[in-house]
Amino acid sequence: MKSIEDQIRLSAQKALKSESKSIDLLATNLPQDLPGFILRVMENKGRVVVSGVGKSGHIGKKIASTLASTGTPGFFIHPTEASHGDLGMIQKEDICLLISNSGEASEFYDILNFIKKSSIQMAAISSNQESTLMKAANFKLSIPQSDEVCPIGLAPTTSAILTLAIGDAIAVSLMEQRKFNKSDYSVFHPGGTLGVQLLRAKDLMHTGEQLPIVAGDDLMEDVLLEMTSKSFGVAIVCKEKKVVGIITDGDLRRHMKNLLSKSALEIATKNPLTIGHEIYAVDALKLMNENQISTLIVKNEEEIIVGILHIHDLVRAGLV
Repeated sequence: MKSIEDQIRLSAQKALKSESKSIDLLATNLPQDLPGFILRVMENKGRVVVSGVGKSGHIGKKIASTLASTGTPGFFIHPTEASHGDLGMIQKEDICLLISNSGEASEFYDILNFIKKSSIQMAAISSNQESTLMKAANFKLSIPQSDEVCPIGLAPTTSAILTLAIGDAIAVSLMEQRKFNKSDYSVFHPGGTLGVQLLRAKDLMHTGEQLPIVAGDDLMEDVLLEMTSKSFGVAIVCKEKKVVGIITDGDLRRHMKNLLSKSALEIATKNPLTIGHEIYAVDALKLMNENQISTLIVKNEEEIIVGILHIHDLVRAGLV
């Protein structure tokens, strides 16, 4: 006899496998109007106004949020609130996306009339092709009619997942068409973990007088003073602002004999690892880990040193 834990695992696996099959079915039977809807949104000068009630409303809020954060202006409006004044939020240049699995949600009556009278373009997500909502839509984004995965077959589960999936497909398609990149994404996500992941070397590096820069012919006595005063544990050997070498604690230990009588370039490791100032800090951290180093020299497009990035800077930023 199976334990209660095994029964729970089987129930969870059954639910996930069932929903996965439905998503596969959607992927192989994409709505014919999907490309046309994407192109219409690309041409649109307004926003995507998403609406839904119940579980469809919760999914609609997520779709609107994803669109807004990935370069497509959009917002959510509840159909009931729309009937009590919020219809004024919808402008003629907008395009609406209404969500109802049955396609017969009575709460859409007023918003549908408003859309029709105002000649506003509309798309609908529903599994009922013959529904009032789908018949009124300019773009019919149909999802497969699949049994809900819940034991009583009533709670919106599979249908909600399919709605969310088609919403993600819309957002991803729009991102690719707009060539929306990490730099664009960082504009809308300056805070939290996402903001940290999008920091660049130039955002964290030390610059100017903070840099431990020495010339190739500087004696090691002066180099050691520079290393000590700047507290990075390294000295960067430069010629006309271009990096020719780096001196680390390891270099000092390897050249202890007559160290103070030698020049910086005699001690330095030539052609050290450097990064561009536009590189993401998370990628800089990966380079540090792969090369077992704690410091990276930052250069600009002209190969001129502009900063130094230390592992401690990445720790303080929350990347480590």
